[in-house]
Amino acid sequence: MKPLKEKISITLDSPVLSRVKELAEREDRPVSSYINLVLKAHLEQLDREEKGS
Repeated sequence: MKPLKEKISITLDSPVLSRVKELAEREDRPVSSYINLVLKAHLEQLDREEKGS
């Protein structure tokens, strides 16, 4: 079963969005999927840091 997803609207700085689009294209992913992947990795890193404290 696929994870539940929710649509949101966000505002990004133009240089940030340009870079995200570039990186998503390199991995042949939609921008939203790439952003989701990056956020998951960031949250996992925060969790690891909190557990190590």
